Amino acid sequence: MAFIHGVAQDSATGLLAELMAADRQSWGYLPNLANTFGIRPEVYQAWRQLNGAIRATMDPRRYELTTVAAAVALRSSYCSLAHGRVLAQEFLSQQEVIGLVADPDSPALAPVDRAVISLARKIVRGAADVSEEDIVALRDCGLSDEEIFDVVLAAAARCFFSKTLDATGTSPDAAFSQLPPSLRDALTVGRPIDPAGRA
Repeated sequence: MAFIHGVAQDSATGLLAELMAADRQSWGYLPNLANTFGIRPEVYQAWRQLNGAIRATMDPRRYELTTVAAAVALRSSYCSLAHGRVLAQEFLSQQEVIGLVADPDSPALAPVDRAVISLARKIVRGAADVSEEDIVALRDCGLSDEEIFDVVLAAAARCFFSKTLDATGTSPDAAFSQLPPSLRDALTVGRPIDPAGRA
């Protein structure tokens, strides 16, 4: 249960009703985050537009990898579960996702993946500590400055979203309990999954 009272779907009107309907269609249920962000639907809409603009120019696998790396560093169970699930369903094996959470510097990861993960984690932990060497490491892996900027944007934007969810006590959706136990446990890096089953 969140620390603040969000907006229930049956109370939503106008823009919020539209956003919640879209969420229910894409998620298959109404995620807890929609109730929380329903307090300020214009902010929720702006977030979706910003995130959509970042994703529009970014390799989908790299976006998910960056997002999971940032979410784990932020100890955001909600975001690591949501995006770790996508990584495991579309881009990596479950064991590979569990491995990158346990050891993001693992030599089993491709050099470009390690460099992306390293930059995302450094941005979360202290962006002022990012050095030119961090950027050069990605250039040396073949990424253009535009592609590197996409990684920066994805990691920095995740800080806003994940911190908002955790600061309001918004629990990861009960639906995440259905993930394979080893994957679910690895990706639950902060707040526990909502036991209330509000999906």
